[in-house]
Amino acid sequence: MDDFGVNTGYVADLFERFQDDPSSVDEVWRDYFVAHPPDFVAPAVSPKRNGKPSASPAAAAQAPAAAAPTARPAPSKGNGVAWDPGGLAELLAPVATSPSDTVMQGRVAQLINAYRVRGHLFAHVDPLHAPPAKPPELELARFGLGPADLDGAYSTVDMAGPQTATLGEIIARLEETYCRSIGVEFTHIDQPEMRSWLQARMEATQNRLTLTRDEQIRILTKLTDAETLEQFIHKNYVGAKRFSLEGAESLIPLCDLLVESAGAAGVEEIVIGMAHRGRLNVLANILDKSVREIFAAFEDDEPEKFMGRGDVKYHQGYSTDHRTSSGNAVHLTLAFNPSHLEWVNPVVEGRVRAKQDRRGDRDRRSVMPLLIHGDAAFMGQGVNAETLNLMGLEGYETGGTIHVVVNNQIGFTTLPGDSRSTRYATDITRMLKVPVFHVNGEDPEAVAQVTALSIDFRQRFGKDVVVDMYCYRRYGHNEADEPRFTQPSMYALIDERPGVRAVYVQRLLEMGQITKPQANEIALTRRQALEAALVEAKRGGFTPSPNAMGGLWRPYVGGPDAASPEVPTSLPREQLVALAKRAVAIPEGFRANPKVARLLAARIDRLEKGQPVDWATGEMLAYASLLDQGVRVRLSGQDARRGTFSHRHATLHDAQTGQAYTPLSNLGAGAARFEVWDSPLSESGVLGFEYGYSLDQPDGLVIWEAQFGDFANCAQVIIDQFIVSGEDKWHRLSGLVLYLPHGFEGQGPEHSSARLERFLQLAAEDNVQVVNLTTPAQLFHAIRRQIVRPWRKPLVVMTPKSKLREQNATIDDFVSGSFQRVIGDPSVEPDKATSVLLCSGRVYFDLVAERKRLGADTHAIVRLEQLYPLSGELARVLAPYRAGTPLVWVQDEPSNMGAWYYLNARLPGLIGDRLPLGVVSRAESASPATGSHSSHDLEQKMLLEAAFGRK
Repeated sequence: MDDFGVNTGYVADLFERFQDDPSSVDEVWRDYFVAHPPDFVAPAVSPKRNGKPSASPAAAAQAPAAAAPTARPAPSKGNGVAWDPGGLAELLAPVATSPSDTVMQGRVAQLINAYRVRGHLFAHVDPLHAPPAKPPELELARFGLGPADLDGAYSTVDMAGPQTATLGEIIARLEETYCRSIGVEFTHIDQPEMRSWLQARMEATQNRLTLTRDEQIRILTKLTDAETLEQFIHKNYVGAKRFSLEGAESLIPLCDLLVESAGAAGVEEIVIGMAHRGRLNVLANILDKSVREIFAAFEDDEPEKFMGRGDVKYHQGYSTDHRTSSGNAVHLTLAFNPSHLEWVNPVVEGRVRAKQDRRGDRDRRSVMPLLIHGDAAFMGQGVNAETLNLMGLEGYETGGTIHVVVNNQIGFTTLPGDSRSTRYATDITRMLKVPVFHVNGEDPEAVAQVTALSIDFRQRFGKDVVVDMYCYRRYGHNEADEPRFTQPSMYALIDERPGVRAVYVQRLLEMGQITKPQANEIALTRRQALEAALVEAKRGGFTPSPNAMGGLWRPYVGGPDAASPEVPTSLPREQLVALAKRAVAIPEGFRANPKVARLLAARIDRLEKGQPVDWATGEMLAYASLLDQGVRVRLSGQDARRGTFSHRHATLHDAQTGQAYTPLSNLGAGAARFEVWDSPLSESGVLGFEYGYSLDQPDGLVIWEAQFGDFANCAQVIIDQFIVSGEDKWHRLSGLVLYLPHGFEGQGPEHSSARLERFLQLAAEDNVQVVNLTTPAQLFHAIRRQIVRPWRKPLVVMTPKSKLREQNATIDDFVSGSFQRVIGDPSVEPDKATSVLLCSGRVYFDLVAERKRLGADTHAIVRLEQLYPLSGELARVLAPYRAGTPLVWVQDEPSNMGAWYYLNARLPGLIGDRLPLGVVSRAESASPATGSHSSHDLEQKMLLEAAFGRK
């Protein structure tokens, strides 16, 4: 049985079924088992199949033994000859003489399938090396065929084209389709319709796009644009970093054809995400950014303009309206990105989803994401797995992404054998079971073929497509790098390459499609245009300006926080009660969980009676009121529908059928759309997605909720490189809200702190809002303020955990007032206070309880609800206290964490030295919290004693 490798069990099962009922297996297998039945040993006790006993051991022993299959090459990591469970070519052994026509046809069918399954392993996709030799597994002898059969006519089975052909013709078509400049992985796709469509499209044309002379000249022109720009910059800005595209210039005609094909297929907008290699070329030659501005960035002669802000030229984004040659308008956006290469990918997906939602594009065909990857980064960075996993999920799907891998076959200085454990850099996409086209980047027409196929596939099936363009890097990682230190052999080959454009010019010359003078004229025209642009750039006046803050964002471009007044966020009592009833209404016949039904009914009852309500009630009222005003609300996170702490219950489930129902999505006519999504177990991917979504929904409320606050650790790149710095670097605003459960309650070091100190350290220039709230009413007003106030900055909310059920706000708190940055203490007369305990968040409740227990009614407790931006409100609240009254900052966190370092640096400048400042906190620690609940209780007791001067 080992002769069939990993497929032994599968073939044995087929053979057993064949013995029971020959018609139960495919005709090809019937012919095979008749010609050479396998020598399987049947089990000692024959199981029954469909009520019939299977073949007995004696019967199996009497069956003629099959000849031993030809030995397979030994598998080895990444060598391309490992046994493929889908490769049926190796299932057939040499056969007896004079086989029947049926048997011969079966062998031809197996040969055809082998090319489809395995052909990509032997295609000439690497421009640096000769094409692979024809492998033993595709030799005729392996299929019981030989040279004498080449002139015989056979059915082409399901190949496109003529129904019959000679074996030689069939092989030639298969070689051209699957083993020339394009290698295709598609037989692993689950859906038969997708496989059949791809197979027919490729085999009907032998995987070649029929191009007119004009189309070939367009490809040549784009290659010339790409090469000329790189060489021009290299000559005029010696040693300057640009992350050259030389060796991969086919990316430019690829993108050009992609935009053309997408426009013809109904795509109206494309959002592009890419790292820095080739970015300047894409900006200039695809998005038509002025090369004068690009050159001005190289000149960099206005240092005072960008002090402390801006970003390097190969990180910048851009957008433009592009009109295709057929007259279709396509809006192109290149998303800004940091040097964390692939982290822009979920941001792009979020932007696309937001644009689709804004358009009402439920089919997700009018806006398309294009992600351009490097080979090492695509496989090496985990954010890609998180992003790919989002693409089939209802809350995050975007209708298919075109992935283009610029496969330089090296990562900085690291060769593929040291940077991945798989043959292909694209093997990570097997999780999606989508087509992967490996293509030789030195064959621009093959690149054009897979580009056209990719667009058609995406628009037809709404799935991702991967183009793995093999190429090379003419220079090192950057232009100051010397790659021959570490890759002498590779660069010996690269030094011999004439260049992609030169190879294509030679091909067109041989085809008679162009003359040498014509090719030279195209290049000359391009160089002259660049020379003129350089002269203008050196004159000045073309310093790149931010391409942002227009369109949807124009109403939200404001000044500093201090210049933007607070806004009323309260609502009338009758309106709030009516909204609350609609927000918990359950349709007739829906059998909600009894406990949840009682909880929702209690929310309304307490509101109507003016009794204190909990956090979830304040949250629900904030959403309902915004939805009623026409504001879209999107909330996502792990277990966000119910809430990690079982407090929200935004989505209900029928107790008998499991059917889901979301009351806030059914508020009635005129209400905006409410979405709440249980995200996958992902932080960086989902937070990146929601940040991207917020970039294209300035008038909507977009929230990401961490399961526990410390989960934000796993998305720190998104926070650092995008959320808090995007305005400073790229002039981009976001109103994204982060819910981060935070509070020291004895749950150990990993579920206590949302790392408040990190956000405060990153806070500057009014870039973000950080709040630590103590009441449901404060949440209500903060969330409404985020939309009603025309000042869009990310809002970081330290949310409670156990205190989610604290009922400490009544409907009166929602009906009057607005968000309070600071909440004073009216219970202690300022002139009688012996100390002022300044705190934020959960610890306030412990302080109040301890003060009551001790009867220490001369200690005022002031709540700092908004930690950043700080405002004059804190100075106003503290002004009535006598000079010399101790001001003690009290926090749960260790002294080196939390807000202490931040406040110690800022409070003196805000309130002066009138109130001597001190701190009560846990001792400095390398870890946020103890893992012992008893130790936590002891620490909390000591902290409270210190706050009231009892230690």
